[in-house]
Amino acid sequence: MTDVANQRRIAAAVLDCGAHRVWFDPDRLSDIQNAISREDIRGLIEEGAIRAHQIKGNSRGRARAKIAKRAYGHCKGPGRRRGAAGARNPKKRQWIQKIRAIRKTLHAMRENGDIDSHLYRVLYRKASGGQFRNVAHLKAQLDIISGRMK
Repeated sequence: MTDVANQRRIAAAVLDCGAHRVWFDPDRLSDIQNAISREDIRGLIEEGAIRAHQIKGNSRGRARAKIAKRAYGHCKGPGRRRGAAGARNPKKRQWIQKIRAIRKTLHAMRENGDIDSHLYRVLYRKASGGQFRNVAHLKAQLDIISGRMK
């Protein structure tokens, strides 16, 4: 094989890729060897004697399959878990989900007329203080309150 290291370097610069990605047509090696300028290399690129190999990437197929399984609930058992339970489902995220659900319920009750604006405000402040475990607990407490009012 002839020495075309210099042509490979120039071709890599012209093609804007690495030297290992440059491909030379084995039948045109004599023409490539005679190409000494960038202009000569550009001409050979246009003719198809020199071209860049496609970039080799890492397939995400297996990763996508795993993600699909996890979305379904598989591959998430105790053997796969690292860190504390609080690391996977932080207390703050639990609180945010709970308080949003409670506030949404309170808002709906006020709109429906189940509670007046004064009681809404009282219950809202109690919810902010952590008085209610969940929406069911809020409704149970509301039944108790409304039972006392009657």
